[in-house]
Amino acid sequence: MANRQLDAELFGRRTEFEYSEAWVGYALLGLRLVMGWTLFYAGITKVLDPTWSAEGFLLNAIPEGNPFVGFWATLASDWLWLVDPLNAWGLTLVGLALLLGAVVRWAAFWGAVMMLFYWAASLPLANGIVVDDHVVYALLLFGLGAFGAGRILGLDAVLERTDLVERHPRLRTLLG
Repeated sequence: MANRQLDAELFGRRTEFEYSEAWVGYALLGLRLVMGWTLFYAGITKVLDPTWSAEGFLLNAIPEGNPFVGFWATLASDWLWLVDPLNAWGLTLVGLALLLGAVVRWAAFWGAVMMLFYWAASLPLANGIVVDDHVVYALLLFGLGAFGAGRILGLDAVLERTDLVERHPRLRTLLG
């Protein structure tokens, strides 16, 4: 197994360490698949349940003292026609993209946006000051996109070699 040296400046400080390329690959693949399944399962159960709606959560489960309580109530009363399918299909499609390793950067970005909405809906946090599982998921998704984890046994490696991507290299920013 090949080892590599990372030399980087992070937050104004020089950082150096050695890492195993193979183990990083396994870790990224595992994280992508686990996060993909978590999101896919959460979404597909909503898609397949004709009675599911975010309305009950938005109206009844937002913690007291949430700074955005009016926003959630407006979503539940005026925008539910959009919120329900975006939530159910967003989770499903982001999860599926991660499982397949297809358009991972694009999917990871929108997955992180969803996690930040969920985090904002859970304020004030019952078990923490700032960080909860939604923040962890958002950062994990950011990492998967930053590393281009869709190239590791995923469809992004195939998509990047297509004529379309060769002709339009900017598309690579969505892949990886």
